[in-house]
Amino acid sequence: MSEDHQTPSPEEPATAEATADRTVDFVSLKALAHPLRIQLLEVLSSYGAQTASSIAQRLGESSGATSYHLRQLAKHGFVREVAGKGTARERWWERPPGSLTISTPDLASNPASREVARLVNHEMGVQRAKVLEDFLDQSLDVLPTEWTEASMIATLHTHLTCGQLAELTKETETFLRSRLDKYRGQQGEPGTRPVQIQFNAFPIVDPRRPTDGNQSPSLST
Repeated sequence: MSEDHQTPSPEEPATAEATADRTVDFVSLKALAHPLRIQLLEVLSSYGAQTASSIAQRLGESSGATSYHLRQLAKHGFVREVAGKGTARERWWERPPGSLTISTPDLASNPASREVARLVNHEMGVQRAKVLEDFLDQSLDVLPTEWTEASMIATLHTHLTCGQLAELTKETETFLRSRLDKYRGQQGEPGTRPVQIQFNAFPIVDPRRPTDGNQSPSLST
Protein backbone atom coordinates (compact mmCIF):
# COMPACT_ATOMS: atom_id res chain seq x y z
CA MET A 1 0.00 0.00 0.00
CA SER A 2 1.25 3.45 -0.80
CA GLU A 3 0.71 6.88 0.65
CA ASP A 4 1.46 9.67 -1.79
CA HIS A 5 2.24 13.28 -0.98
CA GLN A 6 3.09 15.58 -3.86
CA THR A 7 2.45 19.14 -2.69
CA PRO A 8 5.50 21.26 -1.79
CA SER A 9 5.26 23.70 1.09
CA PRO A 10 4.04 27.23 0.23
CA GLU A 11 7.57 28.62 0.43
CA GLU A 12 8.90 26.22 -2.23
CA PRO A 13 8.60 26.88 -5.96
CA ALA A 14 6.74 24.17 -7.84
CA THR A 15 9.93 22.81 -9.40
CA ALA A 16 12.20 23.16 -6.39
CA GLU A 17 12.27 19.49 -5.44
CA ALA A 18 11.55 16.25 -7.18
CA THR A 19 9.48 13.67 -5.35
CA ALA A 20 11.44 10.92 -3.64
CA ASP A 21 9.43 7.69 -3.48
CA ARG A 22 10.36 5.47 -0.57
CA THR A 23 9.81 1.87 0.46
CA VAL A 24 9.58 1.79 4.25
CA ASP A 25 11.80 -0.71 6.07
CA PHE A 26 10.74 -2.63 9.17
CA VAL A 27 12.48 -0.36 11.68
CA SER A 28 10.86 2.77 10.24
CA LEU A 29 7.54 0.97 9.89
CA LYS A 30 7.52 0.21 13.61
CA ALA A 31 8.12 3.90 14.32
CA LEU A 32 5.09 4.75 12.20
CA ALA A 33 2.80 2.25 13.91
CA HIS A 34 1.01 4.71 16.20
CA PRO A 35 -2.44 6.20 15.47
CA LEU A 36 -1.39 9.77 16.32
CA ARG A 37 1.67 9.57 14.07
CA ILE A 38 -0.51 8.51 11.16
CA GLN A 39 -2.80 11.48 11.90
CA LEU A 40 0.18 13.83 11.95
CA LEU A 41 1.21 12.63 8.50
CA GLU A 42 -2.33 13.09 7.23
CA VAL A 43 -2.53 16.67 8.52
CA LEU A 44 0.82 17.63 6.99
CA SER A 45 -0.13 15.96 3.71
CA SER A 46 -3.49 17.74 3.52
CA TYR A 47 -2.70 21.18 4.93
CA GLY A 48 1.02 21.68 4.41
CA ALA A 49 3.58 22.91 6.91
CA GLN A 50 2.36 23.17 10.50
CA THR A 51 3.66 23.66 14.02
CA ALA A 52 3.10 21.17 16.82
CA SER A 53 0.66 23.66 18.35
CA SER A 54 -1.41 24.13 15.19
CA ILE A 55 -1.66 20.37 14.67
CA ALA A 56 -2.60 19.91 18.32
CA GLN A 57 -5.47 22.37 17.92
CA ARG A 58 -6.68 20.63 14.78
CA LEU A 59 -6.59 17.15 16.34
CA GLY A 60 -7.62 18.05 19.88
CA GLU A 61 -4.33 16.80 21.30
CA SER A 62 -1.76 18.45 23.56
CA SER A 63 1.11 20.27 21.88
CA GLY A 64 3.49 18.23 24.02
CA ALA A 65 2.18 15.01 22.48
CA THR A 66 2.26 16.27 18.90
CA SER A 67 5.74 17.73 19.38
CA TYR A 68 7.09 14.43 20.73
CA HIS A 69 5.60 12.33 17.95
CA LEU A 70 6.75 14.77 15.26
CA ARG A 71 10.31 14.42 16.52
CA GLN A 72 10.00 10.63 16.41
CA LEU A 73 8.71 10.78 12.84
CA ALA A 74 11.58 13.08 11.90
CA LYS A 75 14.13 10.55 13.18
CA HIS A 76 12.90 8.16 10.51
CA GLY A 77 12.52 10.70 7.71
CA PHE A 78 8.72 10.81 7.59
CA VAL A 79 8.68 14.55 8.38
CA ARG A 80 11.29 17.30 8.46
CA GLU A 81 11.69 20.81 9.82
CA VAL A 82 10.97 23.63 7.39
CA ALA A 83 14.30 25.30 6.67
CA GLY A 84 14.53 28.95 7.64
CA LYS A 85 11.15 29.05 9.36
CA GLY A 86 10.20 29.00 13.01
CA THR A 87 12.25 29.24 16.18
CA ALA A 88 13.80 26.83 18.65
CA ARG A 89 10.55 26.97 20.66
CA GLU A 90 8.14 26.88 17.73
CA ARG A 91 9.32 24.60 14.95
CA TRP A 92 7.54 24.23 11.62
CA TRP A 93 7.22 20.75 10.18
CA GLU A 94 6.44 19.41 6.73
CA ARG A 95 6.20 16.09 4.96
CA PRO A 96 8.75 15.55 2.17
CA PRO A 97 7.16 15.01 -1.26
CA GLY A 98 6.90 11.45 -2.51
CA SER A 99 5.09 8.21 -1.85
CA LEU A 100 5.56 5.72 0.98
CA THR A 101 5.22 2.04 0.12
CA ILE A 102 4.14 0.29 3.30
CA SER A 103 3.53 -3.34 2.26
CA THR A 104 6.04 -5.34 0.25
CA PRO A 105 6.67 -9.08 -0.31
CA ASP A 106 9.72 -8.88 1.99
CA LEU A 107 7.68 -7.43 4.85
CA ALA A 108 4.84 -9.86 4.19
CA SER A 109 7.17 -12.85 4.48
CA ASN A 110 7.91 -12.05 8.13
CA PRO A 111 5.01 -12.49 10.60
CA ALA A 112 6.17 -9.63 12.83
CA SER A 113 6.65 -7.09 10.04
CA ARG A 114 3.45 -8.23 8.33
CA GLU A 115 1.46 -7.52 11.50
CA VAL A 116 3.01 -4.06 11.86
CA ALA A 117 2.26 -3.31 8.19
CA ARG A 118 -1.31 -4.45 8.75
CA LEU A 119 -1.69 -2.07 11.70
CA VAL A 120 -0.26 0.90 9.76
CA ASN A 121 -2.37 0.19 6.68
CA HIS A 122 -5.48 -0.19 8.82
CA GLU A 123 -4.94 3.16 10.52
CA MET A 124 -4.29 4.85 7.17
CA GLY A 125 -7.53 3.31 5.92
CA VAL A 126 -9.37 4.64 8.95
CA GLN A 127 -8.08 8.15 8.25
CA ARG A 128 -9.04 7.98 4.57
CA ALA A 129 -12.50 6.68 5.45
CA LYS A 130 -12.99 9.54 7.93
CA VAL A 131 -12.10 12.17 5.31
CA LEU A 132 -14.60 10.62 2.89
CA GLU A 133 -17.27 10.28 5.58
CA ASP A 134 -16.86 13.94 6.58
CA PHE A 135 -17.31 14.96 2.94
CA LEU A 136 -20.44 12.84 2.50
CA ASP A 137 -21.95 14.02 5.78
CA GLN A 138 -21.07 17.71 5.68
CA SER A 139 -20.28 18.83 2.13
CA LEU A 140 -23.80 20.01 1.27
CA ASP A 141 -23.85 22.16 4.41
CA VAL A 142 -20.36 23.67 4.38
CA LEU A 143 -19.13 23.72 0.76
CA PRO A 144 -20.28 25.91 -2.14
CA THR A 145 -22.38 24.07 -4.71
CA GLU A 146 -19.68 24.30 -7.38
CA TRP A 147 -17.28 22.31 -5.18
CA THR A 148 -19.72 19.46 -4.58
CA GLU A 149 -20.58 19.37 -8.29
CA ALA A 150 -16.88 19.21 -9.20
CA SER A 151 -16.32 16.27 -6.85
CA MET A 152 -16.78 12.61 -7.70
CA ILE A 153 -17.47 9.48 -5.66
CA ALA A 154 -17.66 6.38 -7.87
CA THR A 155 -17.46 2.62 -7.57
CA LEU A 156 -16.72 0.45 -10.62
CA HIS A 157 -16.79 -3.34 -10.75
CA THR A 158 -15.09 -5.74 -13.14
CA HIS A 159 -13.30 -9.10 -13.32
CA LEU A 160 -9.53 -9.06 -13.94
CA THR A 161 -6.52 -11.31 -13.81
CA CYS A 162 -3.72 -10.42 -11.41
CA GLY A 163 -1.61 -9.15 -14.30
CA GLN A 164 -4.46 -6.99 -15.62
CA LEU A 165 -5.02 -5.49 -12.17
CA ALA A 166 -1.32 -4.67 -11.86
CA GLU A 167 -1.36 -3.05 -15.29
CA LEU A 168 -4.46 -1.02 -14.46
CA THR A 169 -3.13 0.28 -11.15
CA LYS A 170 0.25 1.20 -12.62
CA GLU A 171 -1.29 3.04 -15.58
CA THR A 172 -3.73 4.88 -13.33
CA GLU A 173 -0.97 5.91 -10.92
CA THR A 174 1.16 7.19 -13.80
CA PHE A 175 -1.77 9.15 -15.23
CA LEU A 176 -2.70 10.72 -11.90
CA ARG A 177 0.87 11.73 -11.13
CA SER A 178 1.30 13.33 -14.55
CA ARG A 179 -1.94 15.28 -14.14
CA LEU A 180 -1.12 16.43 -10.62
CA ASP A 181 2.37 17.60 -11.55
CA LYS A 182 0.98 20.72 -13.23
CA TYR A 183 -0.80 21.75 -10.03
CA ARG A 184 2.26 21.69 -7.80
CA GLY A 185 2.98 24.73 -5.66
CA GLN A 186 -0.62 26.01 -5.51
CA GLN A 187 -1.06 25.62 -1.76
CA GLY A 188 -2.42 28.84 -0.31
CA GLU A 189 -3.30 30.30 -3.69
CA PRO A 190 -6.68 32.15 -3.87
CA GLY A 191 -9.54 29.83 -4.71
CA THR A 192 -7.73 26.60 -3.78
CA ARG A 193 -8.75 24.09 -1.13
CA PRO A 194 -7.05 20.92 0.11
CA VAL A 195 -8.25 18.07 -2.12
CA GLN A 196 -7.72 14.37 -1.46
CA ILE A 197 -7.78 11.91 -4.36
CA GLN A 198 -8.44 8.37 -3.21
CA PHE A 199 -7.84 5.56 -5.69
CA ASN A 200 -8.42 1.97 -4.61
CA ALA A 201 -8.28 -1.07 -6.88
CA PHE A 202 -8.21 -4.46 -5.19
CA PRO A 203 -9.59 -7.99 -5.41
CA ILE A 204 -12.71 -8.51 -3.31
CA VAL A 205 -12.03 -10.86 -0.41
CA ASP A 206 -14.57 -13.64 -0.87
CA PRO A 207 -14.90 -15.97 2.17
CA ARG A 208 -16.32 -18.67 -0.12
CA ARG A 209 -13.23 -18.76 -2.32
CA PRO A 210 -10.06 -20.56 -1.17
CA THR A 211 -7.00 -18.36 -0.72
CA ASP A 212 -4.32 -18.49 -3.41
CA GLY A 213 -1.48 -17.57 -1.06
CA ASN A 214 -0.57 -15.29 1.81
CA GLN A 215 1.50 -12.63 0.07
CA SER A 216 0.30 -9.10 0.66
CA PRO A 217 0.04 -6.67 -2.27
CA SER A 218 2.34 -3.70 -2.54
CA LEU A 219 0.46 -0.63 -1.35
CA SER A 220 1.28 3.06 -1.84
CA THR A 221 0.25 6.17 0.08
